[in-house]
Amino acid sequence: MNLEFVTTTFAENVKRETTTVLEMVPDLGEENQLINLYPEVRYQAFEGFGGALTDAAGYVYAQMNQQQKDTLLKTYFDENEMGYRIARIHIDSCDFSLGHYEAMSDPTDLEMKSFCLDRTEQYILPLLDDAQKFTSKNIEIMVTPWSPPAFMKTNGERNHGGKLKKEFQSFWSNYICHYIKEFRRRGYTVTRMSLQNEPKAIQLWDSCEFTAAEEKEFLKNYLYPAFVKNELTDIEIFIWDHNKERVFERACEIIDDETDAMVAGIAFHWYSGDHFEALNLVREKFPDKKLILSEACIEYSKFSQDNYLENAKKYAHDIIGNLNNGMTAFYDWNILLDKKGGPNHVGNYCDAPFLFDTEKKELLERNTLAYIRHFSRYIKPGAVRIAHSRYTQDIEVTAFSNTDDTIVAVVLNQTSHEVSAFIRLNGICAKVVIPPNSISTGIFK
Repeated sequence: MNLEFVTTTFAENVKRETTTVLEMVPDLGEENQLINLYPEVRYQAFEGFGGALTDAAGYVYAQMNQQQKDTLLKTYFDENEMGYRIARIHIDSCDFSLGHYEAMSDPTDLEMKSFCLDRTEQYILPLLDDAQKFTSKNIEIMVTPWSPPAFMKTNGERNHGGKLKKEFQSFWSNYICHYIKEFRRRGYTVTRMSLQNEPKAIQLWDSCEFTAAEEKEFLKNYLYPAFVKNELTDIEIFIWDHNKERVFERACEIIDDETDAMVAGIAFHWYSGDHFEALNLVREKFPDKKLILSEACIEYSKFSQDNYLENAKKYAHDIIGNLNNGMTAFYDWNILLDKKGGPNHVGNYCDAPFLFDTEKKELLERNTLAYIRHFSRYIKPGAVRIAHSRYTQDIEVTAFSNTDDTIVAVVLNQTSHEVSAFIRLNGICAKVVIPPNSISTGIFK
């Protein structure tokens, strides 16, 4: 057996990728500097990596030339590159839209005859259609609402939180069903949805508040019955879709004997910090529920746009912690934005793995792309996480067994010094040198 060890560094923000092939030799009893891998101890199956196809991403994509479009989509969706197979799409507008829009805004149209997906068709669907050309299987779509139409809300607007009016709970449920069925009618593979994006947040942009009790009531008495009526019970429903610090409480408050069969899992974001232990609590109490990271990005309101390496390392640290505590799928936020980090109709700018300079017409690769790729290229859909141990906190490790029996281990070194290690697997081992401020993936073949 050989170990292919792929390492990426960004010294002075210059990307350098090296691949070393090492022969695995018999373990002679080495006790120090070990990374142990235990493929016989297995945890969750992993479904795959993906990102959000937003209105903003589609708008920027439309301004690129064909070669740039092909580079972007091949990098993300080719199975020999990053291998994205899943995508998140917002129902109606979100902050990363050119402005507000709704599929219908007429409260008297009870039959939804005015329902129209023109705005979704303008930028999102062309991007989705082109992405599909680079995959061998249909991209599986997760849909998420940021806000019901303004007429359904207590504050009469899409922004600034507000709540869903009780008299519109049934109508909103049917609206969501109509959205999903329209996507499917066009041939798209919608497989899951989250009930509400960030239900605890009152945002300057499209948002809607749900307490746990309100989310549970809506799910149990309105949304799920509408799914049954519209023959959509194959759609996986995810609750919460907000930060990790309250993910355990939310799961406990919503999932009970009545709702258990309705809830496929819990979606979470990363903006309030690690809270990896909270994911583990959910996994222990609800072992049959999926845990998906549905959104992550570097917000310019919190972090510097130019702190390239630190921003990339944040991704790897969070992905490793989430995987090691039960995460089953990963959706990055916008797959593409302009150089400013938009467009965003309320100025809520952020980073993306690809940015496009609309003035110079240049496609810019960010450091986060290479870091995500170390996971998504090698941890294939269907891979199962395996146990590991490490000798030092200076490195972070996660490991998976793919369906073709290859073993993959991702190793992050956030320190400013070199770390040596013996990677030990099934009685054989190889010595690796892990450079400072690097990410590496070991593939055992």
